[in-house]
Amino acid sequence: MAQQAVARFGAAGIDDVLELGAGHGRDALFLARQGFSVHATDFSETALDQLRHEAQREGLDDRVTAALHDVRDPLPPADGAVNAVFANLLLNMAFSPSELRSLVSEIRRVLSPGGVFVYAVWSTGDPCSRDWQQLGDGLSVHDGFVGRFFDEALVRELAENWQLDELTPYHEGQREMWRVALTKQ
Repeated sequence: MAQQAVARFGAAGIDDVLELGAGHGRDALFLARQGFSVHATDFSETALDQLRHEAQREGLDDRVTAALHDVRDPLPPADGAVNAVFANLLLNMAFSPSELRSLVSEIRRVLSPGGVFVYAVWSTGDPCSRDWQQLGDGLSVHDGFVGRFFDEALVRELAENWQLDELTPYHEGQREMWRVALTKQ
């Protein structure tokens, strides 16, 4: 997923990326290794500490910054201050429908005109989704983890007021996913 984001960001002349839900930094570090400056956010200080340590160990700490942030709160950047946003699986988390719409709206707010938002989510076509118990509002639970699987209609709904550049089904291991790229018009 991050490889496709690198190509898309590079083609758009983008060299700095805001990653939301970075976790321990697998994708942030990959993006930094490709020459991007990455501002990684997550709600886990422990995960961000791991990211900072690994960035320093690899000599990438000049390209990677990390900040604690819960995306249910407004994003810190000013309006139009960001060129690219990357979110791998973040939107699958246990957001209510209104929180999900609010997050996508916040991403649009912080992006500059022509800015790019690339994300990946689990698809409702994923065979493992059948093993999850439905909770309502599109959320499901499995082994205590609550998440959301996306159908094409939901991806298109969230793309309203955006230019939808890519909506591609793909497989990551056994998982069936959607890769999505949006441009702020």
